[in-house]
Amino acid sequence: MCVSKARLTVYFEAPFWVGLYQREEADGCQVSKVTFGGEPRDQEVLDYFQSHWRELEFSPPVAGGPAPDRAIDPKRARREARKAVQPTGTGTKAQQALQLQREQMKVQRKADSKERREAERERKLAIRQEKRRKKHKGH
Repeated sequence: MCVSKARLTVYFEAPFWVGLYQREEADGCQVSKVTFGGEPRDQEVLDYFQSHWRELEFSPPVAGGPAPDRAIDPKRARREARKAVQPTGTGTKAQQALQLQREQMKVQRKADSKERREAERERKLAIRQEKRRKKHKGH
């Protein structure tokens, strides 16, 4: 049986509101970040995720799948509840997943810009060679 957990966190990251959607599966934790403009209402967030679900770009999975369910000591449960209430921002798995996604997009951007630069260099070379040929003909 495959167990997966999902969590949506909407928080304010000046100057925008951001939705961070995490899903944990057996192969790891994946994250997708969505930037909203102003403060979204609950219904707007729900509608957005229902209509744009297929367009979400998730980061590659980060190791460390879902934690196994087990009985928790009452003192530990109280400690974890207190820790959950205090604002901590994004979880470390989410941060790692977003960082990995940023790095991959950076590599992709570098490859694309290099390809464009090479194409521009080839185009300029072709123009120079054509000019040389015309001068050689005497026109």
